[in-house]
Amino acid sequence: MLYFTFEMAEEILLIAGVVIAVLMIFRMYICGERCKSKTKLHGKTVIVTGSNTGIGRATAVDLARRGARVILACRNQVCGETAVALVQRESGSKNVVFMQLDLASLKSVRSFAETFLKTERRLDILINNAGVYMQGTTEDGLGLMFGVNHIGHFLLTNLLLDKLKECAPSRIVTVSSYLHNFGNLDFDILRTHKEFGVGESPASLFWIYSHSKLCNVLFTHELAKKLQGTNVTCYSLHPGAINSDLYRNMNKMTRRLLKPIAALFFKDVEAGAQTTLHCAVQEGIESLSGRYFSNCAVQKVKAKAQDDAVAKKLWEVSETLCGLS
Repeated sequence: MLYFTFEMAEEILLIAGVVIAVLMIFRMYICGERCKSKTKLHGKTVIVTGSNTGIGRATAVDLARRGARVILACRNQVCGETAVALVQRESGSKNVVFMQLDLASLKSVRSFAETFLKTERRLDILINNAGVYMQGTTEDGLGLMFGVNHIGHFLLTNLLLDKLKECAPSRIVTVSSYLHNFGNLDFDILRTHKEFGVGESPASLFWIYSHSKLCNVLFTHELAKKLQGTNVTCYSLHPGAINSDLYRNMNKMTRRLLKPIAALFFKDVEAGAQTTLHCAVQEGIESLSGRYFSNCAVQKVKAKAQDDAVAKKLWEVSETLCGLS
């Protein structure tokens, strides 16, 4: 006959408590919160940049399911057209189209905006999702991460602002990262190197990427001020640590090290899209325009991520680099 002692019962309760705590942590930090909005988007048009893969494609699938006309704005035509077929199949909607957009080329950004404005009647949600994590140079001579992650989206947003205002209430959602906390903007370095950092080492890439993500948060902060009274709102966000294709351009050793960690502890792309979706469709967050979100909730940011003077200077420098000033 099996007898349970008081000590055995205590041990079982302790183990059960640990298991419950681990599950709660997994739910909160790895699976994360989910977008709770049931908003339908019939008659609405959405652009999602970098939507041929990863959280961009997962975002597009969800928005298409809600009834939106979804524009997949991607650099590579073959990948983009393949993604259209996948998004249509997964969402059950045929109202999904590809339009070519290379954020590393200001000419391409202008061409995309011109084509879009000529062929589409509406723009209700712009999702600046695309991003790169690799060193290089854009067609216009800018650092690749600064050029794609910030400048390309800055120009795209500005070229489409009138259409967003015309279709208000509308939203602009920019995917940043928790790594913006490690960023700092040195405008002297930018003036010299056309990028907020230099170097090819893994550490240098980390810092340069972080600087570009800080640009996203400051861009949204300043944009919200300029949009006051227009019924267009904007949000930046951290999607979580995602097991996605963002790391495909890292060196082989880094990818090998990250692969088992990502498989165990990073969100899948569907979970990673939830905060983007929250910012895009959640009712009642209009008063939070300009704020930074994570895990489907607004978050406090450090002083440097809401510095009015730096945000204003970044805007002015970006206008000059894009030829808007």
